[in-house]
Amino acid sequence: MNTEHASIRVLYIEDEPHNRSLFEATFQNEFSVITAPSAAKGLEILKEDTIHVLITDQRMPEMTGIEFLSSIVETFPDPVRILLTGYTELSSVVEAVNQGHIFYFATKPWDADNLKTIILKAYEHYQKQHEDKEVIEKLTKINEGLEFHLRQKLIS
Repeated sequence: MNTEHASIRVLYIEDEPHNRSLFEATFQNEFSVITAPSAAKGLEILKEDTIHVLITDQRMPEMTGIEFLSSIVETFPDPVRILLTGYTELSSVVEAVNQGHIFYFATKPWDADNLKTIILKAYEHYQKQHEDKEVIEKLTKINEGLEFHLRQKLIS
């Protein structure tokens, strides 16, 4: 395994076994790959694991990729979302961006080099989000401390 990116945890949700196998075979030496055959199984994995990049197919039997991504926005805001589809309807793209908070909309069949680049960019975005959260938390604590000292000075 390429140790440089081995810590990047990618969840790939795809109902077609051949596509899941192909994804895993292509990227298992690059990333820590977890696959799920359904949105329900993907949800179980999200509850149990830290996922950095989430890739889901749009057309699945139980629910669409957009429906799945929309349903997890509040509960699992951290994974960066990529939607894969063999169909490029503009309405699907708009809906995915607006409801599922996707980072990237990619088409099937996917090119391995291109998808690897997208995953790496998604992980960079994930890291940036976490760095921003840490900065906000630190600034909030500093602000609370300053407010406390200001109140103390006003009281005395």
